[in-house]
Amino acid sequence: MEALRELERVQRVLSLMSSRGLCDTGSSGGGAAADRFLAQFLLFMVQPSESLTMENKFLLVSELLGKATPDTMEEVHHLTHLEGSHHLEADQNISSGALLQPNKKFKMHAEKSTIQAVPMVGFDAMTRAKSTLEDFCRSYFMFHGLDANNPQSIFKYLPVLSFTESYIYQLDASNEDSLNLIPDNRSSSKELERKKEAFDETSLSQMIEPLDSFLQNQGLMTDRLQTELKSGIQYWSLERKLCQALTRNEKVNELHMDFLSISEFLVEISDDLYDYEDDVINNTFNILRMFAAIYGPSEAPNMLAKCIGEAEEKYESFSKKLDPSLSGSCWRRCEEATKEGGKISGHAYGTWNIPSVISDEESFRRERTSKHDASTVII
Repeated sequence: MEALRELERVQRVLSLMSSRGLCDTGSSGGGAAADRFLAQFLLFMVQPSESLTMENKFLLVSELLGKATPDTMEEVHHLTHLEGSHHLEADQNISSGALLQPNKKFKMHAEKSTIQAVPMVGFDAMTRAKSTLEDFCRSYFMFHGLDANNPQSIFKYLPVLSFTESYIYQLDASNEDSLNLIPDNRSSSKELERKKEAFDETSLSQMIEPLDSFLQNQGLMTDRLQTELKSGIQYWSLERKLCQALTRNEKVNELHMDFLSISEFLVEISDDLYDYEDDVINNTFNILRMFAAIYGPSEAPNMLAKCIGEAEEKYESFSKKLDPSLSGSCWRRCEEATKEGGKISGHAYGTWNIPSVISDEESFRRERTSKHDASTVII
């Protein structure tokens, strides 16, 4: 839960940074990771201090950054990751959701020292992944000519398989924990919005970035795998929405859904007919264009009129089943919308006007373009 609260704090600071123009402009090449680092740094800066004011802290850090170098940072990093402190940190974080955040691992090379971002997982996630890994080896190794009963085959691929599956389980657990933060009916709308922003689909994408980078570095990422990861994010996002709906005891009124669905369908047709020529010029979707492509220019208006008639019948049927007061309000709103739009076409209170089908769209575009160019020259 602490990891989720930390994520919520970072998300709020990221929003503030974006509104103030404080995000990474690309000079560091860090992108989203750079923005998260800056957000976490700002959170560190505002931590309470016994004797230092905000201004004191700002001046101290400004002076320090003018003297320190990347080599200085690597030396400090090395000093803080000695044997004793490393074990202490591991004991504190072994089961923490904070392990979802990339850890920095210090490596010494022959030429120079570097810092490498390494995502980590907790022991509980590894335990949950155990049975899935066993089933994976027994069910899929045969497709690659590998023997699941051969220890050499198992241990050759165990690191990458174990890490990947465990990381996904860790993300899944974090996603489930986020459902516990759904506010009850006593919570304010402001609190609801704040929590919603902290655990939206964007945060899921950010949480899976370390796994994405890991697979990229291992040379294992493919377009198909990228699609699978995106599907997983969509699945988790849908899972949240459904569980939140259940938590709030939301019930869908099927009649309302049917009525509103057919109502919006008719409104969309009305808009398409009104914008038909513009949509032809811009080559954008329009229902009359689609009907012309399917049924031909001469038959398209008749088929569309039939479609509209059937939809209006459904609209009338659903409308009669609504509560009389609600039905009356909907009809009044429909009449207002028709008048406000100033359109000839419209459903319920209005008449339908299906434009003449433009059979040669390319010629129509050239003609309109020529007229526009001519009027521009005259002006």
